[in-house]
Amino acid sequence: MDPTIGVLCLETTFDKIPGHIRNPATFDFPVRYRVVEGATPRRLVREADPTLLEPFVTAARELAAAGVAGITGACGFLVLFQAELAAAVPVPLWSSSLIQLPMVHRMVGGPVGLLVADEAALTPRHLAAVGAQDVPVALTGMAGQPEFREVMLEGRRDTLDVDRLAAEVDARVDALARDHPGLRALVIECTDLVPFAYRIQQRLGLPVFDIVTLTRMAHAALTRRPFPPAARR
Repeated sequence: MDPTIGVLCLETTFDKIPGHIRNPATFDFPVRYRVVEGATPRRLVREADPTLLEPFVTAARELAAAGVAGITGACGFLVLFQAELAAAVPVPLWSSSLIQLPMVHRMVGGPVGLLVADEAALTPRHLAAVGAQDVPVALTGMAGQPEFREVMLEGRRDTLDVDRLAAEVDARVDALARDHPGLRALVIECTDLVPFAYRIQQRLGLPVFDIVTLTRMAHAALTRRPFPPAARR
């Protein structure tokens, strides 16, 4: 049986469309979700509430005890707890797509775009948590976009207007490309925006990394298969 990946989730109720880490159709391997009670977007993203560490550690340990092969997170701002969470469980744990930032920078040798939920909430602490404090980053965020703010950040309603959100993503990405023409790649911090990764790549013509690319890579590392025997020459 294919190993299961555990996902630490925030307490949200809006629609999770294909491509979102909380939509099982996003992956071709099994996933197990664990919602952390009280972990709202406001508390984690905007308040960086340190008291959330304990319930996230508890949830991660419960997933590990349930037999998952690795654990990830459904919010990139979990990066603040990366070291503590990884140390708390006996399986690999990658809390955030931001873990990829140093690798992506080294791969492309230039500035990296970063699309986040709330640009005002991202601090040097978040980048330092994964050794990305010296990565040249061009930042843009979605907190000023009505559909994203009302549904994802503030939880005013559960029904998502996908077309409206897509247009908001287009506007932020286009502005980022216009203001930073030297970008070499883009990392999507926010798991809610991964469903638009293909659309973003079509607009930018750049490599796009996110929590799904990271989770697929980690799953591949956890499920190595033997290569076929070499053919005789």
